[in-house]
Amino acid sequence: MRSTIAQNHTAQKYPQNIVIKPFQWLSRTSAPASKLVYGAVGLAVLVALWSLGARLLETSVPLAASLAPAATFHSLYELVSTGQLNSHTLMSLQRVLVGLGLALLIGVPVGLAVGSSRMLENASSTAFQFLRMISPLSWMPIAVMVFGIGDAPIYFLLTFAAVWPIILNTAAGVRQLDPKWLMLARSLSATRSEVLLRIIMPGILGNILTGARLAIGVIWIVLVPCEMLGVSSGLGYYILDTRDRLAYSELMAVIVLIGALGFLLDGLAQKAYRHWSRNPAR
Repeated sequence: MRSTIAQNHTAQKYPQNIVIKPFQWLSRTSAPASKLVYGAVGLAVLVALWSLGARLLETSVPLAASLAPAATFHSLYELVSTGQLNSHTLMSLQRVLVGLGLALLIGVPVGLAVGSSRMLENASSTAFQFLRMISPLSWMPIAVMVFGIGDAPIYFLLTFAAVWPIILNTAAGVRQLDPKWLMLARSLSATRSEVLLRIIMPGILGNILTGARLAIGVIWIVLVPCEMLGVSSGLGYYILDTRDRLAYSELMAVIVLIGALGFLLDGLAQKAYRHWSRNPAR
């Protein structure tokens, strides 16, 4: 009898059905906070793998010590604090904005036309898919031959890379519009400009923002090799400069900066899309 009572008391004090899960405390925190914690853990693991890889390479590549996280972050701090990267970063961002702006100016009207006409869509689909699958970097020699040395070939390559997701997403948005909206506008004798500005553009803005976000990612990837086309500024140029000076810690610092800036640009594009989703144009 006493042993039965003791077992019941033990079962009440230490329930058998309780399972302790790792990081269970995160489930009680808010979603943004838990996302930040998980993101920080992921970055910490990435840095640890980076450090391990640099140590393993030191035995065969003596310069690998310059690629380690400690040397990289030290060089990044010096470059940022002294302002050596300011002009290069601003020039790269300017090229991104110009390339994205040109892609929007070309892609949105073309996407509107393709999405509005089934005949035009059928006629252009094969050609667009063919051109889209050509790497923008393969046009580099032709771009330099046609536009010369400078920013012009870079703008051409960035625009060529970014225009396709904008065209395709814009056309998809037009095809997904509710036909009843257009019929109602016609019944109210709305002009073409009114239909475009008050119905079509607000209805496809989410698709345009999605295409712009994809375009930013493509532009940021293509930008660095494009800035090796004989220009004297930009983050791609600075990578070549650090390679020629054998400043490998600075080279890794610029690589980290490129990743951080790309992450920031994508985050801004996501924020713009979420803002539109919460407050769609009427």
